[in-house]
Amino acid sequence: MYLITVEGGDGSGKGEAVRILTELLSNYPFHEVHRTHEPRRHSDLGKLALEAVKVGDKTPLQEAGLFAADRLDHSHTWIKPRLERGEVVVSDRNIHSSIIYQGVVGELGIDTVCQVNSASMIPDLVVWIDCDPDRAIERIKHATLRMSSDKQEYFETPEIQKTIRKGFNDLFTGAIQVAPPFDKCCIVGPILNEGGLDELRQKLRRELRQFFNRRPVPLNVDPDKVDRYLLNKLAHDVQQQTRLPGAPMERTSVHIGWLGGRSPAQWMQSAENEWDSSQARQSDVPSNPLARSSWSILGTLSLMAGSCEIPRLHKSLGPHRMVTQRHTQRLVKWLEEANWIHRQQHHIPFAEGQVFKLRDAWIGFARLTLAMWPFRVALSTWRKNNPDSPWEKSLEEILQQNNPQLNKAVENTIERLRILTSGHENCPVPENAEQLLVWWSMPPPDHSSSS
Repeated sequence: MYLITVEGGDGSGKGEAVRILTELLSNYPFHEVHRTHEPRRHSDLGKLALEAVKVGDKTPLQEAGLFAADRLDHSHTWIKPRLERGEVVVSDRNIHSSIIYQGVVGELGIDTVCQVNSASMIPDLVVWIDCDPDRAIERIKHATLRMSSDKQEYFETPEIQKTIRKGFNDLFTGAIQVAPPFDKCCIVGPILNEGGLDELRQKLRRELRQFFNRRPVPLNVDPDKVDRYLLNKLAHDVQQQTRLPGAPMERTSVHIGWLGGRSPAQWMQSAENEWDSSQARQSDVPSNPLARSSWSILGTLSLMAGSCEIPRLHKSLGPHRMVTQRHTQRLVKWLEEANWIHRQQHHIPFAEGQVFKLRDAWIGFARLTLAMWPFRVALSTWRKNNPDSPWEKSLEEILQQNNPQLNKAVENTIERLRILTSGHENCPVPENAEQLLVWWSMPPPDHSSSS
């Protein structure tokens, strides 16, 4: 879902930073963390770009064109498919290196470099690694890859490295402006890499935490589409769970009638009534069931196959509904005390960690949070402004605003219901806003007493 790039002069320690970032990112709810680099040494286009900077016989425009061609191919055949699956890619160099090496050092111009790269992926986070050029040159001289080659890139001289360092400083401090679309990147640094690896790790951990705490909107993919992809996988995994031969068929958490014959509005009222706000505040968890972390954890639990542990739950949240592991632990503990989930016996010998499962009585509300995620903020705001109004009126009053963002939320909610089902047996998924309003406010007709 996110493209993170590491930039800096040659010998600054970008490779170590990429390695450390990859390790740190494993603690976040991404299914996969990928490392890559530019230009690519294994692609024909990347080899041409590398040869150009080794020989130094190309014009800055020719160099920029070779790097851009490799980047464009890399972006759309390798990076974007991974971002669309909710994964994260960490790249050693990207567009900002071309801006400096060809745009500044080669005097091609920043706007020209941005223009020829405009169709490639936009880095969500750029980590700027800085190092004194003289120290960097010493690192280059003693590097294993350099020692195995008698060819040196023409940039690897103290004079040019000083120009490169100043270029990165001017670029990332705003002294020179970047043309669209690359003016949207989040830049962090300079992170001075002249100490030990532990110091570098601490700095990178802090920057990652601050970046994700802001819940950034990804620049290259639709976050709700990514989340729906992950929800579809979770739902499929539950449907495929196996049972012992001869065992009774279990009504799993993806059974068709998950709303239990009640309307979504009725479930919202039930959750509100049962959420002990005073007890929640004492436990340092959200004071109402409309909070983002509550929806994320309850919703994910409603699609977990069988019982689970906190690490598995946290990993299953996905990047769009990301919650810190510490807050996940705290909220799970409170949900157990409040009787929303129950602890189960661990069937794996000597296994550590609490195993728990969402109570069947709350599957309706928990699954509803996944379906209505695009409306969570709007519903929470509505409740703050209308503390005594019935939930049946909420969605209709929200949609009366009739803005494009809410229209998109309707589309996304309907797409989510196509994955989760309508929640009512023999009831189709709503196809438009009008049908969504009926689904939201009215329970299904009761045919149990009909002749």
